[in-house]
Amino acid sequence: MPIYNEPTQRGLQAWRDSLGGLLTALAEDADPGLMRELRENYTRMLRQHPIPEGVVVEPITVSGIPAHRVTPARGSRTRTLIYFHGGAYLFGSAEGYVALGARFALALDAVVLIPDYRLAPEHPFPTPILDCVDFYQGVLEVGVPPESVVFAGDSAGGALTLSVMTRARARGLPLPAAGIVLSPWVDLSHSGASMRTRQGVDPLCSRDALDLQARAFLGDARVTEPDASPVNADLRGLPPILVQIGEAEVMLSGALDLVTRLAEHRVRVSLDVWPDMFHVWHLFAAVLEEGRLGIERAASFAAAALGDG
Repeated sequence: MPIYNEPTQRGLQAWRDSLGGLLTALAEDADPGLMRELRENYTRMLRQHPIPEGVVVEPITVSGIPAHRVTPARGSRTRTLIYFHGGAYLFGSAEGYVALGARFALALDAVVLIPDYRLAPEHPFPTPILDCVDFYQGVLEVGVPPESVVFAGDSAGGALTLSVMTRARARGLPLPAAGIVLSPWVDLSHSGASMRTRQGVDPLCSRDALDLQARAFLGDARVTEPDASPVNADLRGLPPILVQIGEAEVMLSGALDLVTRLAEHRVRVSLDVWPDMFHVWHLFAAVLEEGRLGIERAASFAAAALGDG
């Protein structure tokens, strides 16, 4: 396993500790309060990442979906980044992702919107995806031009970045200018080689835990369902996509398969593989240089796609 600096090591341990009750919370006869407690612990862990100065954070609602809006205190504010948070569709929250959203807001000089889509297992597939499509449609309906919008997301949110695009296309909605996909969870079959070769190297994720989380999200749906596993989706006509993945991740093969599928579907795709990096290392930007650099690289990609980078 790679060795990280001490603050990062502490943060990784806090992340692992926050999910210690996952197996119990997902048992069929589990008290619903256990899942609430797990989600609260997860958000508390995420909130340990400091929010940088220079932003204004406020709650909003779009299409009935609650969200957080993060706005740079200075700047043109003519760009909008919709950020779909991670958490295996089971946990995570807009509140927990404010720090990462703020870093994107400052790096891109954009208003960042983080929707609080409903979570499984109470609201299984495809509810989280449909909530995010409704949210995007609502953003367009209040007059935000699609050519000024970028999607981004991590882990399950990375899959949402793609699935919301394909669902929006099916509704006849215009697509955003670009998508940024961080450590994406895009193949719920978990059949790629990295699920074996990075087992024990990845400091956060394992195939067994991911199998459990996938089943809780999917309900009766198949692991190959295109909206749940976008490696199987019709990706034709999507805007430019940036995929960032850590070399130490068990999800590495899924991300590489996604890049191949995007290329086969004639989508302009850029791939960044970061040696030794773990799942969504961007969250650690306050203490990890690679986190800061990853966000800067993603912001530069988005600015270029918006036509002024």
